[in-house]
Amino acid sequence: MSKKVLVISTSPRKGGNSDALADQFIRGAQEAGNQVEKVSLYEKTIGFCRGCLTCQSTQHCVIQDDANTIVQTMLSADVIVWATPIYYYGMCGQMKTMLDRSNPLFSADYQFRDIYLLAAAAENEKHTVQGAVTGLQGWIDCFERARLAGTVFAGGVTSVGEIQGHSALTQAYQMGKHV
Repeated sequence: MSKKVLVISTSPRKGGNSDALADQFIRGAQEAGNQVEKVSLYEKTIGFCRGCLTCQSTQHCVIQDDANTIVQTMLSADVIVWATPIYYYGMCGQMKTMLDRSNPLFSADYQFRDIYLLAAAAENEKHTVQGAVTGLQGWIDCFERARLAGTVFAGGVTSVGEIQGHSALTQAYQMGKHV
């Protein structure tokens, strides 16, 4: 059965290493017959959550920017994929900001069940990605029907394009084929 897959690339660098992971996941998911949409945050205007909690009663954020459109797309996706560079052993600020701005989803009848994380970092140790996994899991825990379905980590990549030939690209592609 075809799924509606939303890939959110949170890197502030166009064509960055986490973006390359996202593209491979997309290729796999499309080849498997899924409908895939990619949103790149580097070209979006997204303000910080103000903590007013209006969205929990209205299901709409009071801030008028690109986050509102992304949240509406998230609402109807079967699968959500987050791609992030690792900064200071955690997700990038753009990803955290988007997670915070997705607060209107808490009281909504969301479609998504499976959440994936794709991450790239200069550091090559396995624990490097754990902060991002923990942060994303905290968000997922707020959605009782959702789960972290998989993680791909590419360590040892810093400069744009340095990920080429990394085994994580194949892992992301294979994960996409099996969503």
